[in-house]
Amino acid sequence: MIKFLDLYKQDKLLHKSILKKIKKLIKKGDFILGKEVSLFENNFKHFCGSNYAISCANGTDALTLALKSLDLPKNSEVLIPAMTYCSTAFSVFNAGLRPKLVDTELLKPTICLMDLKKKISKKTKVILPVHLYGSAANLSGIKRLIDKKKIFLIDDCAQAHGTYDDSIKSKLRKKIGSTTDISCFSLYPGKNLGAYGDAGIITTNNKNFYNKIRKLRNLGSEKKFIHDLIGMNSRLDSIQAIILNEKLKRLNLLNAKRKIIAKRYNEEIQNDKIRKINYSDSCVYHQYVILAKDRNKLIKILSKNNIQYGFHYPYSINQLNVFKKYFKKNKYKNAEILAKEGLSLPIDPNLTNKQISFIIKTINGI
Repeated sequence: MIKFLDLYKQDKLLHKSILKKIKKLIKKGDFILGKEVSLFENNFKHFCGSNYAISCANGTDALTLALKSLDLPKNSEVLIPAMTYCSTAFSVFNAGLRPKLVDTELLKPTICLMDLKKKISKKTKVILPVHLYGSAANLSGIKRLIDKKKIFLIDDCAQAHGTYDDSIKSKLRKKIGSTTDISCFSLYPGKNLGAYGDAGIITTNNKNFYNKIRKLRNLGSEKKFIHDLIGMNSRLDSIQAIILNEKLKRLNLLNAKRKIIAKRYNEEIQNDKIRKINYSDSCVYHQYVILAKDRNKLIKILSKNNIQYGFHYPYSINQLNVFKKYFKKNKYKNAEILAKEGLSLPIDPNLTNKQISFIIKTINGI
């Protein structure tokens, strides 16, 4: 069986050092927002090249906290891509705001600038692009569209740990997480950088946002029993911080391995029945998604050959039951094609050349 993702094998080299540090932590009893959490926040802000980082309980909370920190009027409009995980939309509702969907680019997993331009209105207060599959959205293009408008730019970086902002045409490359008003990361176990449970982190270069989000994630408090804001209980625990600090050391290496696998898929998958997506230059390939009009046939062949696969995602936001009443009149052609035809191939950094060759051979033989 070729596994879709083998987290045990991926982290095996780190297990001894992680367990040793957790044992020391248990003796100290420093479990919530302690030194290990501060260390991880400091390490992650340097990794991204941002001024500040604030950890939290999960990626959904990261987005919710970021939106709440803006102090926008209730039901203000937030533009999000129609193809993303449900959490992007949930966070907008959780913050008391209203999402408005924008289609993706054709054969690209990121927000369509042409459709975005049409959707921006006087009610629009936030643009929230998603770097889906680890492929960078065109942030510079979005910034040009909202230039001189009072619109915030918050990016969902849940799948883009280590991706660069490829829209910046400069020798001084900047990573995703350092080029918008606020950036939000999920650290769910299956992410390129993942905890052993739920976790999230927010980056920003704005000191005011930093101070406010720090309070919001800790029940509106910076000092015990002093509560200045109606906040959330969304704190990262020290055990997860230990794990993330250790895993961050290997992130660049594992991202490089993902890119090697993706390069082989890009070059060697040659089948007229398969369409490949155009990923950004510095994509870290959280997922490698291909499109197949007869997806069921592809699924049967992969299953027969013991190759695991995934869907990211089988429904666009407007197709999810919970959101149908909000978007029932609208269609999002490209996002719906991704939902209908998209299938994620294994891109585990531990895949062997033999396994990669077998996957390619199987797909080419359909």
